[in-house]
Amino acid sequence: MSRLFSKILIANRGEIACRVIRTARRMGIRTVAVYSDADARALHVEMADEAVHIGPSPVGESYLRGDKIIAAAQATGAEAVHPGYGFLSENPDFVDEVTAAGVTFIGPSADSIRAMGLKDAAKRLMEKAGVPVVPGYHGEAQEIVVLASKAREIGYPVLIKARAGGGGKGMRRVDDPDAFPEALASARREAKAAFGDDRVLVEKYILSPRHIEVQVFGDNHGNVVHLFERDCSAQRRHQKVIEEAPAPGMTPEMRKAMTDAAVKAAQAISYSGAGTIEFIVDGANGLHPDRFWFMEMNTRLQVEHPVTEMVTGIDLVEWQLRVAAGEAIPRTQDQITLSGHAFEARVYAEDAAKGFLPATGTLHHLAFPAAGPELRVETGVRAGDAISPFYDPMIAKLVTHGPDRTAALDALAEAVNETQIAGSVTNTVFLRELALDPDFAAGRVDTGLIERKAETLTALPAPSETAKAKAILAAAGISPAGGSTDPWAALGGYAHFNPVQRQVKIGEDHASVEAAVTALEGDRWGVVLGDGNGPVTLPAKSVQDVVRWPGHLTVFEGAMGFNFASLDPLEQASESGAASGGLRAPMPGLVKLVRAKAGDHVSKDQPLLVLEAMKMEHTITAPADAIVASIVQQGEQVEDRTVLVTFEEAGTA
Repeated sequence: MSRLFSKILIANRGEIACRVIRTARRMGIRTVAVYSDADARALHVEMADEAVHIGPSPVGESYLRGDKIIAAAQATGAEAVHPGYGFLSENPDFVDEVTAAGVTFIGPSADSIRAMGLKDAAKRLMEKAGVPVVPGYHGEAQEIVVLASKAREIGYPVLIKARAGGGGKGMRRVDDPDAFPEALASARREAKAAFGDDRVLVEKYILSPRHIEVQVFGDNHGNVVHLFERDCSAQRRHQKVIEEAPAPGMTPEMRKAMTDAAVKAAQAISYSGAGTIEFIVDGANGLHPDRFWFMEMNTRLQVEHPVTEMVTGIDLVEWQLRVAAGEAIPRTQDQITLSGHAFEARVYAEDAAKGFLPATGTLHHLAFPAAGPELRVETGVRAGDAISPFYDPMIAKLVTHGPDRTAALDALAEAVNETQIAGSVTNTVFLRELALDPDFAAGRVDTGLIERKAETLTALPAPSETAKAKAILAAAGISPAGGSTDPWAALGGYAHFNPVQRQVKIGEDHASVEAAVTALEGDRWGVVLGDGNGPVTLPAKSVQDVVRWPGHLTVFEGAMGFNFASLDPLEQASESGAASGGLRAPMPGLVKLVRAKAGDHVSKDQPLLVLEAMKMEHTITAPADAIVASIVQQGEQVEDRTVLVTFEEAGTA
């Protein structure tokens, strides 16, 4: 038997780095973490046996610096490098450099990665191997007359796709010949900007597409097996949201056809390690063995690999380590069985109601449901950590398992409901609504489901009277055990003939909530809201549902955390300045240009600064004639709702 590694370096960060460390530790393998400036105190750094600093926060200066990562491996005596996913995981040049340095790459060969790296070449290779490929043109000629002619032959609608990269960039649906030239030009511009390659392929557009992928695994002894399929059809902007295994509606005939094709694809490139063969499936009239086609291969471990682990009982990272060390795949195909159903939901710091705009912030409060055999929480952050603008804003993956799809989905909805996050906007309400959607619950899912139902799925509920009352009690300093923790409060307790009352004010969005709080019998409190509703009577222990963080109160009701501004004078004084009379950042971004300074007299609509976010520039203008009291510095990275500018009233200076 081959000797396992004694020490490996993990060329990644966040939850996948933590995931690899856990398995390595269980196997008695020491780990080396790498980190950027932003990750100096990150969880993966704390968990690893050793850690090496590799550069500034931007990925181009740290996690994409293969030379620094290889130097770290050599300096620490690491025998192998695990790439995780993303970053350098599918970079064949990095694989060559690791190998040349005498270090083992835990993954496929550079040749295998190159064979699947470009969509057009990969599809030609798959056609030769007998794997079904979407009808289309995957040739080298890129003249518009050739591409337009091929589109007519294929039949509209067609899909123009960049041959390099992914994530939906350089992709356009075209419904008729007249729209083809403009769509082609647009796809080429986007592909060039994203990947440095403007070449495209043209394929038949599937009207009811499902995204079903097969987990494959190969070794260096010629063995290749599959570990069944995953359905990843629940997507927004071509990015996965909830994944599951097995695929709903899967038949034995369809599964055999797909898994046979996936194994054949991996064998065609002598694949070693964990990989995923992705298929596009026509789900218009159920699943049929002649209605699926090869889309691409991911030559790495997938984000959603835990759902496969849940239904097979196999640790894929352990298999990666064993195969990279020279061992054969631990099980034969007949020894790999499917048990129950599993889901994975990706919890992101993002604003689903604003087009899934990425968010940043400090995780002042972070609580997940208790993990167990039927629930995994995969995360790389802790309470107090910051969601950085430099990296993917995923906070955690919630992975549930049950004896059947209904049980697993119910468990997922419950897990999302029990997740509490304060300090950043998140997509938890969206995830819950998707899990509870009747079509999704029934397995009627395709890649357009979320887009069709976006308005319903992303709508945020308003805080209930009870939620407001809980926030009011917390602002009043009520202790969960009864009484008040606020030495300034005049709430001494219940008085039968003349109950003591106090006025309390909190902020809600851009308004405020006022209420009268009265002590009642039995550690209960009455709250009469300023809008006339009430009274709401609550026990003192109800403030356990409220989390305090700088300047804010968050009340949790299911998957929703309702944020209120704490208007306590002492807290306001410590908040650097201006909760009112100023301008706040509408989203996280970089202050590209500042056009005013403190003391300047500015006019209504005068440009004050330019904020760059999501590769777009947004000009922030003065809301009225005023005097600038303070303004952010040029080059500053700001979070959503950060105060950018404060004003004095014109004429007060």
